[in-house]
Amino acid sequence: MDEITSEQVAQHYTAMGHSIDLINAIVAGDHDETMNADERADCVSRNIEHLEIMIAKDFWTTEDMTDAASAITAGQAYVE
Repeated sequence: MDEITSEQVAQHYTAMGHSIDLINAIVAGDHDETMNADERADCVSRNIEHLEIMIAKDFWTTEDMTDAASAITAGQAYVE
């Protein structure tokens, strides 16, 4: 893999935050009213997958993955 810059790491971490926020909003019932239940579950599943892929990357240094792990757990409970 090509070397990743600190700016790219920051962008990836920010994108993870967006996935975390989206999962948490849907789980809490604070979501786009135009999405039906299947669409919400699909959205949560895709964002869980994104977080799992990103957590597995080897370029992280001191970034805290606690919120990502919590969102994954909450999202998995939501889609079950």
